[in-house]
Amino acid sequence: MRRAALPLSRVLVFGACWSLCAFGVLAQSAQRPEVAAAAKAEQARLIAWRRDFHQNPELSNREERTAAKVAGHLRSLGLKPQTGVAHHGVLAIIEGGKSGPKVALRADMDALPVTEQTGLPFASKVTATFNGQATGVMHACGHDGHTSILLGVADALVAMRKELRGSVMLVFQPAEEGVPPGEKGGAPMMLEEGVFKTFKPDAIFGLHVFSTLQAGQIGVRQGPLMAASDRFTIKVKGRQTHGSRPWGGIDPVVAAADVIGTAQTIVSRRTDLAKLPAVVTFGTVHGGIRFNIIPDDVEMSGTIRTFDPGMREKIFADLKNVAEHVSAAHGATAEARIPDAPGNPVTVNNPELTARMLPSLEAVAGKDNVVEPPLQMGAEDYAYFAREVPSMYFFVGATAKGIDPATAPSNHSPQFNMDESALDLGLRAMLQVTLDYLHGGAQ
Repeated sequence: MRRAALPLSRVLVFGACWSLCAFGVLAQSAQRPEVAAAAKAEQARLIAWRRDFHQNPELSNREERTAAKVAGHLRSLGLKPQTGVAHHGVLAIIEGGKSGPKVALRADMDALPVTEQTGLPFASKVTATFNGQATGVMHACGHDGHTSILLGVADALVAMRKELRGSVMLVFQPAEEGVPPGEKGGAPMMLEEGVFKTFKPDAIFGLHVFSTLQAGQIGVRQGPLMAASDRFTIKVKGRQTHGSRPWGGIDPVVAAADVIGTAQTIVSRRTDLAKLPAVVTFGTVHGGIRFNIIPDDVEMSGTIRTFDPGMREKIFADLKNVAEHVSAAHGATAEARIPDAPGNPVTVNNPELTARMLPSLEAVAGKDNVVEPPLQMGAEDYAYFAREVPSMYFFVGATAKGIDPATAPSNHSPQFNMDESALDLGLRAMLQVTLDYLHGGAQ
């Protein structure tokens, strides 16, 4: 998935007039001294927060302790956080001492049903039940880092509030990884509950630590960045019989296996990959209870990733067609729910905003360390926020120097190990972007 990345300043070229007209002057090209000072002051605190959150992870829609810690710190800064948004979300507004734009900054707080294998002294030992199965719980995607970074940004912005132009909404979001079946949550629920009704930002920024980038690097691209994601469920129904006489029933196991195999041709033979990439992946297969009993049914679930609405709808139709007709060829039937729940749209970076803020990212990381990553098949429900207001979402390198990002344990791996220098770079990048946006670049 990872391709060689070029410095973004050599790739991302826009008409200067267009960008200036849309967003005013460009961001400044040198790191602000107040950003460097804040990063130095917050370094130890960021690491302490991150390790605390890492040792105490919570699954989606269960982020009670994390939300309480966040809200408690915001109150200690003199802010008045709103809690209980979309179950456990936390919002706070920092009002600057001078008039100016409105900006929102978002961090996600939830962890994953993953049993940690890093061996870190602060590794998670938390367990929970997920989908009816006992599992470990781990911040295997770096949300512990995101939450810590935004708390550090809050410290810095409050300290300079008198000189701050405009206002900042801090959005600590629950349930980015997806809500349990039958529940609501995440960015869609926050918007449904009116997160932007009384404070409509002029822009929103978000970040994600990323294993495929070296520590010290930032990845950003204009336009589509991360794929739309949709979940599907297919139940293949046969007729139970003894394993010694399969002719006495209808074997849904063999039919399901054929469905899985044939479904791979949807992308490889029916989808125009010269246009944009797409993925169909089966992630779970459940069927049977005993080695010598052919069961009544097999249930499978998986994910579809796309960048184009037309391709998305065509893959839905093709997968339903494969499920039903391949099952029928075996004498079985299929119930295909494609998709079986609302999915995430494509995460899109506003081109003009990205062009404007590129110098801000280069100011903190250096021009050669800001790269354009390839399209990412991973997805983000941050995409819902990005549909509401102009957005820029960027990646912060999380793989320690000396380790090849191409082979390092990836996000969602039980061995994912974020290099903690990403906390410092993430804070400096988010703070620089925020101040440059609010203050209109170089003054």
